[in-house]
Amino acid sequence: MKTNRINTLATLIVAGVLGLHSAQAQETQLGEVQRTDLLRHDISVPGREAVQVLVKFAPGVVVPRHSHPGEEIIYVVEGVLEYQLDGKAPVALKAGDALLIPYGTSHAVKNVGFATAAELATYIVEKGKPLVAVAP
Repeated sequence: MKTNRINTLATLIVAGVLGLHSAQAQETQLGEVQRTDLLRHDISVPGREAVQVLVKFAPGVVVPRHSHPGEEIIYVVEGVLEYQLDGKAPVALKAGDALLIPYGTSHAVKNVGFATAAELATYIVEKGKPLVAVAP
């Protein structure tokens, strides 16, 4: 189980470090998480960029605590995902639900359903920083 969590987090880190091309989606799959990088583009705020990623989670997958160098806006596309933000009670979101994860907030996510779940993650982050940082 611990190996699966490490592999899942490694997937997020590797995919977050890889460059994205706005003209062509790129997929990364390692273990039970599949990321399709959709967009990386500068925004009107100097030193910030928007990044958009479709993330699919196999049933039961847990992504360990991590954070991002900016805000993350989650929109659940399918299934049921449980988010655990530091200092907050866990919240289960179903398809059509959305969540804002504040800048730098450590959080974990788990597919609590019996089928594949997916989220559309939109990040407004600092340019040049890794998209994913492992939380202590």
